[in-house]
Amino acid sequence: MSSGNIQQPQTFTKPAFNEKEATELVERVFGLKVSAIRSLPSYDDQNFQVTISRSEGTEDCAYECVLKITNCEDSQNPELIEVQTRIMMFLNAEGFPSATPYLTKDGNIMSLESLGTGSVTKKYMVRLLTYLPGLTVATISTNPHIFYEVGKLAARLDKTLSEKFDHPSIKSLHRGKFIWNLANVPLLEQYIHAVGQNSYCEVVEQVIQQFKEKILPKLSNFRTCINHGDLNDHNILLDSNPASPENPQYTVSGILDFSDMSYGYYVFELAITIMYMMIESKDPLRVGGYVIAGFESIVPLTTEERDALFLLVCCRFSQSLVIASYTSLLYPENKEYLMITAKTGQKHLLKMFDTGQEAVEKVWFETAKAYIKH
Repeated sequence: MSSGNIQQPQTFTKPAFNEKEATELVERVFGLKVSAIRSLPSYDDQNFQVTISRSEGTEDCAYECVLKITNCEDSQNPELIEVQTRIMMFLNAEGFPSATPYLTKDGNIMSLESLGTGSVTKKYMVRLLTYLPGLTVATISTNPHIFYEVGKLAARLDKTLSEKFDHPSIKSLHRGKFIWNLANVPLLEQYIHAVGQNSYCEVVEQVIQQFKEKILPKLSNFRTCINHGDLNDHNILLDSNPASPENPQYTVSGILDFSDMSYGYYVFELAITIMYMMIESKDPLRVGGYVIAGFESIVPLTTEERDALFLLVCCRFSQSLVIASYTSLLYPENKEYLMITAKTGQKHLLKMFDTGQEAVEKVWFETAKAYIKH
C-alpha cells in the first residue's frame, strides 16, 4: 500500500512515468514488445497493465502483465523488495494465487531505473509481474462465505510463510519504523494533525493511548509470524463459478501487493483483515465474526490475542485515517484515491468505539460460533 517512512515527505516521491516512458521501459529492460498499456490506480507506487505481443504485430498471442514501479524511497531498500518478490514466487509454488516476476534481459527479477534529468534524476525499482484475473472484493456483493474464506486465506498465508519460507535477506522484514505495522501505532501522533480538530481525531487519540497502555506491554505474549499486512478489499481477487451465474460462488483467484510485508503477529493480520472486510459490508460489526471463523479454522487464537483484537482493529482504522489524511496533504491531486478506505473507515471507527469492546466482541464471537456450527 505505502511507503514505510513518511517522516521525511521530501524524499517520499511517487513515480511519474507516462505511458510512453513505461512502454520504453518494458521494451528496453525486459525485451518485450508492448501492444497496449494503461495506468492502474495505486497508493504511492505506480502500476501499469501491459499487453505484450509474442511477436511484433501479432495480437492473437498477446498476454497481459503488470509493470510495477516502486516509489524512490522504498527503492533504496533493494533487499526488502527482493524478499517480497521471492515470497510471491514461493507462495505461487505453494499453491497460493500470487503473481510471479518476468526476468529482465539480464536474468534478474527486478531492475533499478532512473527518471529525470540532471540533479533531479531519481531511481526506481522496476518489476514486471504476471497478471492475475478476477474481481476485487470491493467490486462484488459480499457474503459470509467470502469473509470466511478471506479469513482462512490470511491465516494460511502467514502460517505457510512463517513455517516454510527462508531467504538470506529475510531480516529485512524487521522494519522497525514501518508506519503501517500495527506495532508502530504511536508513530501516528506525528501526523494526527492532518485529520483536523473533530470527533475522529479525539477517537484516534484515545486509540493511540489505549494501545500504549494495553497492547505494547503485551506484545511479547502474541505469537510472531510474517504478515502480508495489507489484505484489503482491493488486494484480494475473486473468481466465480461460471456454472451458477445467478448465484455466484466465489473463490480467491489472486493476492496482490506484497509491499507492506513485515514481521509481526498472527493477531495483527487478523485485525487488519477484519478492518478491511468491514469496509465492504452493510453489517460491518458482524463481518468480524465470519473472518475470525475462517482464521481460527487454521490458527486458533489465544485468550490474550482475542482480548486484543477489538483495539487492534480500531488501531488499523486509525492508521488508515491518519496516514491517508496526511498523504493527501502531500499529494492533493491523488486525494480521492488515497481517501477511499478512510472515508468509510472513519464512520466504522466511531461506531465501534461507541458500541464498545464488550458488545462488539459478543457479536464477533457469537457470529463465528454460529457460522462454524452452521
